[in-house]
Amino acid sequence: MDQQIHKALEKCVTAYAEEAKLEVADVRALLVDAFESDNAFLAKVAQMDAVFDSHPRFEELREVAFDLLLMNFFAADVAKLESDYLESDAWEAIEEQTIDRGTELLNLLLYFRECADEDIEPQLSDYLKEFLLVDEDEFQDEHRIYEPIIANQLLTDSSYGEIAKVTSKIHENQELADLFYPIMSFFYEPNPSDADWPAYTTESANPAFDNAVYGLLVAYNH
Repeated sequence: MDQQIHKALEKCVTAYAEEAKLEVADVRALLVDAFESDNAFLAKVAQMDAVFDSHPRFEELREVAFDLLLMNFFAADVAKLESDYLESDAWEAIEEQTIDRGTELLNLLLYFRECADEDIEPQLSDYLKEFLLVDEDEFQDEHRIYEPIIANQLLTDSSYGEIAKVTSKIHENQELADLFYPIMSFFYEPNPSDADWPAYTTESANPAFDNAVYGLLVAYNH
């Protein structure tokens, strides 16, 4: 299991459990077992899903965990396969079966990996314009999805409170509604101190999930 993914998964699940007052040890261990399994990718997905099926109080993290599982596949599993595996019919079939899985966090984690490779710090404008290419005509789906973030980039110079105010006005059907607060908070403060966390949590409308996602992003980026 990739160590960055391990840190992110552990922080995500632990932060969620702490805020939701849940026991975390079994879930965390079972998810690590799924990630570290030698099974094929879809079998790992099934193993991961079984963990959430048997621990429904952690359901909010299912698709976030899928993002991490896929990132782990790219980081740790692909190296064990043929060099052109990601261009193969087998991988295309897997993509078709999982097309509705995961969240937009996957793009952000891929961006973090690119930043690490190039030894640069993640920046919101760089993520939007250079990685997602939201200004390009052929990437208007990304522009539509990220419109709330595009329109509110100045929030990265504000506060958790200001970010929360804007979050409360985003329609629940918007694809980034659940992720807006932690994503914008990360770009506002990518290295939260022990004093920052209470302020972040206090402003959250869904503290367990928001802490899990923010914690995941911070852990993966370091």
